[in-house]
Amino acid sequence: MSLPTVGFIGLGVMGKPMAKNLIKAGYPLVVWKHVDDRPVKELVSFGAREASSLKQLAEASDIVITMLPDSAEVKEVVLGANGVLAGAKKGLTIIDMSSISPFAAQKIAAEAERAEVEMLDAPVSGGEPAAIQGSLTIMVGGKEETFNKCLHVLRVMGKTITRVGDIGSGQVAKLSNQIIVALNIAAVSEAFVLGAKAGVDPKVLYNAIRSGLAGSNVLDAKIPKIVERDFRPGFKIRLHHKDLKNALEAARDLSVPVPLTSLIQQILAALINDGKGDDDHSAIVNFSEHLAGVEVRS
Repeated sequence: MSLPTVGFIGLGVMGKPMAKNLIKAGYPLVVWKHVDDRPVKELVSFGAREASSLKQLAEASDIVITMLPDSAEVKEVVLGANGVLAGAKKGLTIIDMSSISPFAAQKIAAEAERAEVEMLDAPVSGGEPAAIQGSLTIMVGGKEETFNKCLHVLRVMGKTITRVGDIGSGQVAKLSNQIIVALNIAAVSEAFVLGAKAGVDPKVLYNAIRSGLAGSNVLDAKIPKIVERDFRPGFKIRLHHKDLKNALEAARDLSVPVPLTSLIQQILAALINDGKGDDDHSAIVNFSEHLAGVEVRS
């Protein structure tokens, strides 16, 4: 049985390794230059085909995956005059793996349904390392039948794949994830800045608390980067700020108070204003370091 052809749109830090894993798994892949042609050339050398337009990419694909910065870009790519729906054949499935507003996902899916195109919203967590390893956590919203039909594709890119509910619910799960991660990094930052100010070696502090209740995936992933002052982006501060903006908008529309989310979003805004928007979100520690006049380093 031949594998379906996958069109992949959005070959950034996350999208490029995800696309590579699909090629490695034997899926015919079609790519298109969204912003930068360098990843397109790399994927073509790896075995992908390049489409000259979004319409052509859709015409050549059975499944189209989007991995884009925010709601506006997904709307443009899918709903634009020469976008995916313009070239979509009946039965095409769109899997949007971007992190966008759940309400935007619902609106895009409604337009797709009118064109007899199925859609899943399937945002991811795990950062660049998990994208490379094919071990992402994938949170999916959409019809169960569509989810089951696309599960074989999702399993190439992810390790933990959960259908949360109907369209938009994958995005709700991702926003919940992003709130927890941002606040966790902020808490870790404050605690380790306190330790640094007191003269405690951060590596020793890390080993002292990592096996207790304060231990977490965030602690394990981010303290080594902080101590080594390695803020190269796995997930950029400006993208986390965007996710929290979507979380705050969803919370407003649902009448849910989220004061801690509002606070950490303002911290991220301050870091962006300080020129750190393209740093990894572990650089949240810089905010506390600046206030305390100390750096967390060995």
